[in-house]
Amino acid sequence: MRSDHYRKLERMYLQSNINTSIYNTTTCIISKGKAEIGLSIEPKYFHALHAIHGSVYFKLLDDAAFFAVNSVVEDVFVLTKSYSIHFKRPVTGGRLVARGELKKEGEYAFEATAELLDESGKAVGFGSGEFVKSKVALTPEIGYK
Repeated sequence: MRSDHYRKLERMYLQSNINTSIYNTTTCIISKGKAEIGLSIEPKYFHALHAIHGSVYFKLLDDAAFFAVNSVVEDVFVLTKSYSIHFKRPVTGGRLVARGELKKEGEYAFEATAELLDESGKAVGFGSGEFVKSKVALTPEIGYK
């Protein structure tokens, strides 16, 4: 795999509307079969009990696993086919890091996992999923540049 592929994926991800407008403290580091997605927690992510909503756990875990997979696919965008998450503890602040890892690589289908850690290194959640190749080419028009 080429490191320019990883940098293009990182730029595509960080420049997406959801990350520039809602999750604007997002960080992303991609390498072969691995991805790390970080986010500083803000009150805008809280539910009524003043901890982050489950959608934030899902986004970070799914994105880390997704990019671990797309790191080994250089021609097309992959899609999440299914993804399951498990909560371990609530998060009320600080910075989170999701670490994704490719577990199984097929011709068209892939499996990956991710673990979500708080800033002290404690696991707050984990997930696993299946991903498939799409028919959408990785091109500058979708931000892959």
